[in-house]
Amino acid sequence: MPMGPITTTMIERRALQRLLAWSSPAFPAGTFAYSGGLETAIANGMVNNAARTRDWIEANLKAGGARNDAIFAAEAGRAHADAGRLGELAELCLALLPARQRQEEMLVTGGAFAEAARVWPDPVHDRLPAPCPYPVAFGAVTGAAGIETGETIAAFLTAHVQSQASVAVRLVPIGQSEGLAIQAMLEPLVAELSAGLCDATTADLGSVAYAADIAAMKHETLGTRIFRS
Repeated sequence: MPMGPITTTMIERRALQRLLAWSSPAFPAGTFAYSGGLETAIANGMVNNAARTRDWIEANLKAGGARNDAIFAAEAGRAHADAGRLGELAELCLALLPARQRQEEMLVTGGAFAEAARVWPDPVHDRLPAPCPYPVAFGAVTGAAGIETGETIAAFLTAHVQSQASVAVRLVPIGQSEGLAIQAMLEPLVAELSAGLCDATTADLGSVAYAADIAAMKHETLGTRIFRS
């Protein structure tokens, strides 16, 4: 017997609307101003075409800072009602960042995200630590809104891929179509991580993306910079 149309409740629609708004490049968190070290890799010739851009982003998703950030977002979503736990997650997130500018990136974007998200009233805003890194703020706010962990991770990592592809479009440079192709090719990986990291905890944190970490450290020594990290 054929199945009837799949319906979505009003509450689910509102949660989806909020998730789309909060993860949008247009949301005033300021993430567009940061490259996470990718600008250094492009300046040094490590990333100089679409294929290498894809490889760079993929490595960070699988075993770098992007994966760790997704885990922090997932943990914060589950702990959104516990101010003490959110504070612990914020401290650990900042302690694991490899470069000063990466720490600045996390704090500036986290503060901007938390401030902008206040237009959706919720007690979670009073439980966020100050300062609050971006993944913790994003995860706590989405968790308080009733958004499932897998969906939070999918939106968070999709936004990361979009941001990194945008950096490459401007600096490598690659064309807009190549940038979109990178996003399309990484969709299955983002979906896989969204499912696989749903139950991840701080015990699963770790990174072996050393090239990205070193690039982030060296960014502040670039003679000419467009991005802030």
